[in-house]
Amino acid sequence: MSTGNPRATLAAACVVGPLMTLVVTGPSVAVPDISADLDSSLSAAQWVVDGYMLTASSSLAAMGSLADRIGHRRMFTFGMAFFAFWMAVSGLSNSILLLDLARAVAGFGSGAALASITAIVAQSFDDSARAKAFGLFGTFLGAGLAFGPMFGGALVNLWGWRSVFLVLAGASALVLLATPLLPSPRPNRGQRFDWSGTFAFSVGVALLVLALVEGPARGWTDPAVLGSLAGFVVLMAAFAAIERRSDNPMFDLGLFANPRFLAVCLVPLVLAFSFVALVIVLPPYLTSAGGLSAFRIGLTLLLLTGPSLVVPAVTGVVAPKVSQRTLFVLLLCFSAVGAAWLTVIEPDSTTLALAGPLLCLGIGYGISLGILDGAAVSAVEPERMGMAAGMFNTVRLTSDAVSMAGLGALVTVLTKNALDSGAVGTYPGGADDLTSRALQGSLADAAADVPAGARDGVVRATADAYTGGLHATMWIVAAACAVSAVAVAALLSGRKQTEEPAPAVQEAEGPAAQEAEGPAAVPTGPAR
Repeated sequence: MSTGNPRATLAAACVVGPLMTLVVTGPSVAVPDISADLDSSLSAAQWVVDGYMLTASSSLAAMGSLADRIGHRRMFTFGMAFFAFWMAVSGLSNSILLLDLARAVAGFGSGAALASITAIVAQSFDDSARAKAFGLFGTFLGAGLAFGPMFGGALVNLWGWRSVFLVLAGASALVLLATPLLPSPRPNRGQRFDWSGTFAFSVGVALLVLALVEGPARGWTDPAVLGSLAGFVVLMAAFAAIERRSDNPMFDLGLFANPRFLAVCLVPLVLAFSFVALVIVLPPYLTSAGGLSAFRIGLTLLLLTGPSLVVPAVTGVVAPKVSQRTLFVLLLCFSAVGAAWLTVIEPDSTTLALAGPLLCLGIGYGISLGILDGAAVSAVEPERMGMAAGMFNTVRLTSDAVSMAGLGALVTVLTKNALDSGAVGTYPGGADDLTSRALQGSLADAAADVPAGARDGVVRATADAYTGGLHATMWIVAAACAVSAVAVAALLSGRKQTEEPAPAVQEAEGPAAQEAEGPAAVPTGPAR
């Protein structure tokens, strides 16, 4: 095998990580321009973001498992080339249908590249060097997250929405130049690929994401939404049955019996609600209730996303000296405190008043970027790192999609229920439409449809209802973070871990037995 160049490997990862973040956050600001240019509805244009999330989240685990069998470098090269091609198609699309399809197909390439590069980095470094590498990787992920909206907005303003996709395509093509320098460990060719399990899982997750995306707009009792949810349940049950009987499963479900791996997968599920969804939920509130400009909102959100630039690198340095249990509990405590503290938000809140809670939430998420990827792949032996990376990143991306739909739906329901009948009675569209427009950041436009004498009252009542809904939602998120901190501490209790004490998972004894025996040796260099 080729051992590759570790520095080139890390450099490639530090480009790919932000790209896979920018591909979500960057195009999101271009949706209104896309809708106007391609003469599409806002909901159709919104699938530019949602379609990518659907395929990327549902394919990650399958791509990781397949990469273990055909080779991580080969899968990474294929994924980046595939992604670059379909990003170029996206930028050249002349219809919303072609753009939506191109973005959705590009998600498969993203899944292949992300699952593979995580495993490649893990195999290129050992011991404390691995923790530092993932810390730097997390820093660049944070940069893509922090500056994604500003990046997309700048490109749209300078050269139009197409430039967002074409720049991403060009950057992805450049990454391909580094692939000969990546390590090429021997693939695990002795096992057949689990096609039936892959199909059941991928389609099942896709149906779940589809239901969560369409549910708030169509209604949760809509036949299409109910059918998608039913299909998800049936396919997940079929997937579990297939994996239990398969000699070569796509998912080693026994990994979830490993408390360490289970804890690693629980953390991004909670953080999706305390951080990722807030990047989507806060801007319309600050526009509708606070009346802030887009520039002011961008500056305010830097308090939330900015720590992702610094904290992962610091975490990478600290991680070898502190147990993962301590870091996991600490980041969840930061998130719980930040979410509870954010209930101080009011329509007239200043940026300074929001600095404390937003920084707490950002610090909690930043810590996770520095340790979670490394912890996930370190829980298994090298030949199954692709599977572990795929499973973990599937949980992470699916959690992101769930949180965006779930948190938005919760705020919507609470806001609509809190609206008083007097305010709704003077608005011609009713409570549903008034709530919808407020949560899209269009409260000022909605108020223009209200008689002048009642306009101020409607705006004030809607802003108060919106604020109350956000407060209640953040208390729920804070409670979830606190409970998760206790759960993670319990899962990792009795193990004094540093970054690297991953249990050696053996087929004969299973991960649960290895967990009981305690930590075992971890490979000290690239897998041979």
